[in-house]
Amino acid sequence: EAAMKAGADGVHLGKNDMPVDKAREMAGNGFIIGGTANTFEDISRLAAQGADYIGCGPFRFTTTKKNLAPVLGVEGYRQLVAGMKAGGIALPTVAIGGICLADIPEILSTGVSGIALSGSILRAADPVAEMRKIAALVFGM
Repeated sequence: EAAMKAGADGVHLGKNDMPVDKAREMAGNGFIIGGTANTFEDISRLAAQGADYIGCGPFRFTTTKKNLAPVLGVEGYRQLVAGMKAGGIALPTVAIGGICLADIPEILSTGVSGIALSGSILRAADPVAEMRKIAALVFGM
């Protein structure tokens, strides 16, 4: 509700937030709704509820979240992406949680659609320079 009032294009719902299908009833089909997942069961549930994308993590321990779900690591992402393919789930999946610049190539090799970073950028001595390095690595800029 707050995201709609603010004029946002979408919202990301954590595991303890309202279910995606309830948010979809409130917001309609034109509103982007993503959800947090840590297991294939989470992904299946979010897909069945109509999520537009999955935020999947954490990759490793992160200081930006309390009460972390189990760490996935590279192999966890590989398994989840393989499970999604086998299960016919074709949602964009974004890796998140404790990711730093050096992790990006290996994480992207797992088949995830993208990455989300916050702490590594905000803690950098020069956040703008760090963001440029990330963009160069991801987009070949």
